[in-house]
Amino acid sequence: MKYGYARVSSQDQNLARQLQRLKEVGMDRIYEEKISGAINERPELMKVLKRLKPGDELYVIEMERLGRNNEYLTHIFMEVYLKGAKLVILDLPTFDDIDDANMRNFLRNIFIETKKFQAESERKRIRIRQRQGIELAKKGL
Repeated sequence: MKYGYARVSSQDQNLARQLQRLKEVGMDRIYEEKISGAINERPELMKVLKRLKPGDELYVIEMERLGRNNEYLTHIFMEVYLKGAKLVILDLPTFDDIDDANMRNFLRNIFIETKKFQAESERKRIRIRQRQGIELAKKGL
């Protein structure tokens, strides 16, 4: 089975861009939700992770849709792997053109670790900007 997962952080945001991309790839089922990626217990994500079986594929358009916490992203990756399923992140290179499987996995892992770091760093920057905005609003600026 090919499952898609689409997430935005708030109710007023739109999932259309993600849903369109996942449909283009040909999903059997798409799970979608509007909830912050800072929250680890997301009902639809939990449902799709629970459903995964060996040989299944879970697609997201970008890693940040799964979350922005490095440790939790690692947990998701391991859960998918231990179920014998495959996680496909559409905005990441596959390195499929590299014949050596060890090199392919090495490059993929380096790239994923870098993206996990970027996702968490962006979340921290978002929180800093939010705090700055709140402080300015309190001062009437």
